[in-house]
Amino acid sequence: MRFVVVLAALALLAGCGDDDETEAPAGTATPAQFAELTVTVEDGTGASGSGTNVTCAAPSDSEACQAAADIDPKTFEPVPGDMACTQQFGGPETATVKGTLDGKEIDAKFSRVNGCEIARWDAAKPLFEAAG
Repeated sequence: MRFVVVLAALALLAGCGDDDETEAPAGTATPAQFAELTVTVEDGTGASGSGTNVTCAAPSDSEACQAAADIDPKTFEPVPGDMACTQQFGGPETATVKGTLDGKEIDAKFSRVNGCEIARWDAAKPLFEAAG
């Protein structure tokens, strides 16, 4: 009886182990992406702006990557609906930033329609300029 139990255990172990997945050899790991963003800035004239891709493994990879790293993550969040904002117009420009930054999903829209939005714009402006 003990022989049957041992034989059954070996059969179970034989089924475990190799999967069809292959692992990369040591030393060939793909670097994690720090940023993979599409930055689109429109000047407000009605002409559609083209998106600029910002892709990097580390903030030091480019000026745009460093600019993205320097932005407070809250800048990418929309202004809360109950926020009191000065009613001033900063210009017709708009921008979008979509993708991932430091492992977080980004889908942000920027404008200059009031004081709160102008502040967000100014905080993200180095990224807009570097990606430009």
